[in-house]
Amino acid sequence: MATRIVVLGGGFGGMYAARALRRQFGRKAEIEVINGQNYFVFQPLLPEVAGGSIMPAHAVSPLRFILGGIFVRKAVVDSVDFDRKVVTVFQGIQRRPTEIAYDHLVIALGQGTDFSRMPGLEEHALKMKTLEDARRLRGHVIEQLEHAQVTQLPDTKRGALTFTVVGGGFSGVETVGEMKEMIDRSLRFYPKIDPSEVRVQLIEFAPRILGEMPKELADYAVGHLERHGIDIKLGTGVKSATHRQLVTTTGEVIDTRTIVATIGNAPLPVVQRMGLPLDKGRIPVDRMLRVPGVEGVWALGDCALIPLKEGASERADFAPPTAQFAVREAKRVAQNIAATVKGRAPKPFAYASRGALASLGAKRGVANVFGRNITGFPAWFIWRSYYLALLPGIGTRIRVMINWSLDMLGARSLVQLKFYGKPPLRYVYYRAGDRIYNAGDRSDGFYTVITGAVEMERPDPESAPESGAMTTRIIGPGGHFGERLILGATRRRTTVRAKEDCKVLVMNREEFMMLAEGFSAFRDYFQPYMEERGVALPGGDEKDGR
Repeated sequence: MATRIVVLGGGFGGMYAARALRRQFGRKAEIEVINGQNYFVFQPLLPEVAGGSIMPAHAVSPLRFILGGIFVRKAVVDSVDFDRKVVTVFQGIQRRPTEIAYDHLVIALGQGTDFSRMPGLEEHALKMKTLEDARRLRGHVIEQLEHAQVTQLPDTKRGALTFTVVGGGFSGVETVGEMKEMIDRSLRFYPKIDPSEVRVQLIEFAPRILGEMPKELADYAVGHLERHGIDIKLGTGVKSATHRQLVTTTGEVIDTRTIVATIGNAPLPVVQRMGLPLDKGRIPVDRMLRVPGVEGVWALGDCALIPLKEGASERADFAPPTAQFAVREAKRVAQNIAATVKGRAPKPFAYASRGALASLGAKRGVANVFGRNITGFPAWFIWRSYYLALLPGIGTRIRVMINWSLDMLGARSLVQLKFYGKPPLRYVYYRAGDRIYNAGDRSDGFYTVITGAVEMERPDPESAPESGAMTTRIIGPGGHFGERLILGATRRRTTVRAKEDCKVLVMNREEFMMLAEGFSAFRDYFQPYMEERGVALPGGDEKDGR
């Protein structure tokens, strides 16, 4: 029977691991990639998407195009049973749970964000993790220019024209550089905005930016950014944020309607649910990229803590979360899985960085290549050449080259495109007999019946589970169901069908909790129900439950 290898994640680590596994095994293994999207995002180009130098669609490649001979499953990973060697995912429109068996599992899920220590940042900051984040930032910047062009209120104009990026690492520096270039090249189309009114700033808590690069290059980057009108605040963190202001740890209050946060890396909820021990928010692995104590499980990329030498303890002793390292980790994990299947000993991951690159905008960059520091246009050219060569697929490379060429010839597009997203609060209509959800489906909404009626079926609590006895309940107008979502559950325990033609209101969990916190009548209605289940609703008082 062919070896089954399942790869979780379609980023740099997951995608390159799948390709390397395909080269190692050919058709002698069943290789499957599970990813929430059906495309690979080339993250180093996200700042350029945000700055408008390339189109969003050209920073991604379809996984099915670049992973020939590999089964690609578009699904959301829910959990992993390491004892049974089974991954449970939610897939399809109904988000049905599906179990996928594996012999070897490669975890390459990347990281999420956590802004919990900085009140208001989660609610008001733009991120730079996904393609949607970059597209949203570009549209937001254009919207601020449009608003500043027509407003008659000086304070509103000042806030609209103040752009703040938090985090002085690679992502933050490249984002602020591209954003400033886009603004500068667009101002001629906004005659009511004087360039002196635009304020762009970069906030970094550390004593300098680009801490992963030599100080000489960081100093050059500071000088270049400041010459192009970017204010850099070092030794400064974020204390809190609102929709119009950012308060720093130094006590400064900045009027701004644009906060871009490139900080706060944290493990994804799915990684936390796996029950694996975490160190610094990442999955510790040995030098062979194996997860200790779990048979057939490997991890790499941003979600893994990978030692580069025995007894690693310092930050420099571990592989940095960069694309350069993820590509090499992918090759090693594929070789080690192949060796394990053949009964040979896996080898430790060993790689010395060839350097680091950063684009600063305005055709300037910094680079450390094989120990040599390079600045200015040559560094920027090396940056573009390196990432162009790393892009998967000749078609993607050609499209990006065309984008870059057109960008040098004319103005950047200021078109704002609206993309449809399912609203968090919405009406849904069902015909009699339609299935709303089945037991075991993913919890994805809280439902209130507006008209008609639904029928809920669930196991009889008075009978033994093995008997299979069920009870039914009819829920009419004003009734509600799907409360397990509020409890934080990921699975449905009941089956609900439309008993007659009906209209229901569907609400996401986040919106439910917001209403509970801000609307006392709503909270009071649900408080007894939640107290029975040991869940405290936000906004309540410890004494009386409010």
